[in-house]
Amino acid sequence: MSFQTLITPERLVPHINDPAWRIFDCRHELSDPNVGEQAYREAHIPGAQFLHVDRDLSGAKTGANGRHPLPDPAAFAARLGRCGVSNNTQVVAYDDAGGMYAARLWWMLRWLGHDKVAVLDGGLPAWRQAGYGVTRDTPEIEPASFEWRLSDQPVETDYVVSHLHDPDVLLLDARGADRFRGENETIDPVAGHIPGAVSRPFRDNLNADGRFRSPQDLRKAFASLLGKHRIDNVVAYCGSGVSACHNLLALTLAGFDGAKLYPGSWSEWCSDPGRPIATGSDC
Repeated sequence: MSFQTLITPERLVPHINDPAWRIFDCRHELSDPNVGEQAYREAHIPGAQFLHVDRDLSGAKTGANGRHPLPDPAAFAARLGRCGVSNNTQVVAYDDAGGMYAARLWWMLRWLGHDKVAVLDGGLPAWRQAGYGVTRDTPEIEPASFEWRLSDQPVETDYVVSHLHDPDVLLLDARGADRFRGENETIDPVAGHIPGAVSRPFRDNLNADGRFRSPQDLRKAFASLLGKHRIDNVVAYCGSGVSACHNLLALTLAGFDGAKLYPGSWSEWCSDPGRPIATGSDC
């Protein structure tokens, strides 16, 4: 049996020493990129390795390609191989932010054609709440060969521009509703959202305990947003292509698999003053 969306702590614990499984700690803080790695050194799930959102799950920034551009797929595949991930490996990603960062790794593995990847539901807090231990020990990992093939194609800015007024295309913005409206913007230099986009904060995918809402609840919520839009015409974005992956995971849980990621997201969009922006609650 493989896990392709979520996994519970109870399902994970028997596999922490399983050589066919690899666990990755993806904790991160946008305001302090060193926080996640320091937290990993202090305590993590046994057997887990650390992947840094900036260094491992992102590529080089140019100033015009967003805050977290995708890395070169061959380079990322090589990194996975050094971490012991083969094409038969079950991968589990976790964080302490409701899956906000772990979902980025989930999407990236699917991008490279690897479906055996799941996010730990509730992350490290749920692991600890279940009574399972943590460690400071760094695992010794045997490298593996990972052969990649792109299977989940993201969209580029040109696509968004050319479909800006296309009623068949739906843009879902995963940022908080205040940032969508253009209020309280403290991360990107320009406030607002892409014209025509609909607000869908990724935290709406979670219950109060930080675990994902049921597939039935998610399906009902997304169905009202999607309307008659075909799922392959739905594009998820956020500030920099990270929390948008959370919406993509939630859509998959809800049975709406096939939406696309705009990796550059708002940070890429607003880097060009010639691109239109919208503010307020209107699309």
